[in-house]
Amino acid sequence: MDAVVEAVTVLENNPIYNAGRGSVLNLKGEVEMDALVMDGSTLACGAVSAVKRVANPVRLARLVMDKTSHVFLTGKGASEFAKDMKIPEVTEESLITDYSRKRWKDNLCPDSNPVLSQMGKMGTVGAVAVDVQGNLACATSTGGMINKLEGRVGDTPCVGCGGYADNKIGAVSPTGHGEAILKVTLSRLILFHMEQGKSPEEASDLALAYMFERVNGLAGVVVVDPKGTWAARFNSQQMSWAAAQQEQLHYGLYKGENFTEPI
Repeated sequence: MDAVVEAVTVLENNPIYNAGRGSVLNLKGEVEMDALVMDGSTLACGAVSAVKRVANPVRLARLVMDKTSHVFLTGKGASEFAKDMKIPEVTEESLITDYSRKRWKDNLCPDSNPVLSQMGKMGTVGAVAVDVQGNLACATSTGGMINKLEGRVGDTPCVGCGGYADNKIGAVSPTGHGEAILKVTLSRLILFHMEQGKSPEEASDLALAYMFERVNGLAGVVVVDPKGTWAARFNSQQMSWAAAQQEQLHYGLYKGENFTEPI
């Protein structure tokens, strides 16, 4: 759990991704963020949605898991919980980059349907991990869909959609079109195929193909099983990913890419 939360925190703090600082803006020009964490050893999980003025929503989701009897907090309740947990409130401006503001302005059109407004670049961040004892965890964080309606919640904080971890099967974290991922419960669908004996790579490809066939959805996933077999698969044009295993760093961006170097 510590590893996936720390990995996602680093990505939330990097303004090039659509999570934490750098999150896309909703239709009103505001930042609303979602996050999920899940512990595969106990199936404990924590999630937050539509949170504002929090630098690292993934840490807030972890606190929901560790400090409450609940799974999911949203909106005002999540913000009040953050204050109770002494999480510093940051300014809205500190989360907004020049690039995200430009994309928001470029997608504003008085004649457009905000629900159908351009999704833009996919930049949800996530991580999966397994330790030497086979314990699994996942974490996912996002700013959501560009120019979304206020209060829109995508797949990221929804258990089984924006992530899932179970020591008996594996752990998944996805990125992509949230509505499509929600409709096929993508993370749990991948683990279903793994339960049937498919490898992480085979299971991911089957689930992504099904999602594209059924709802024309584009997405990518990182997956690992209890033995440490991992996969980074996507049906979109590209997805930046990296994996560390046995003192080797693997990484890529486009399909067919897999660079390897010592850690």
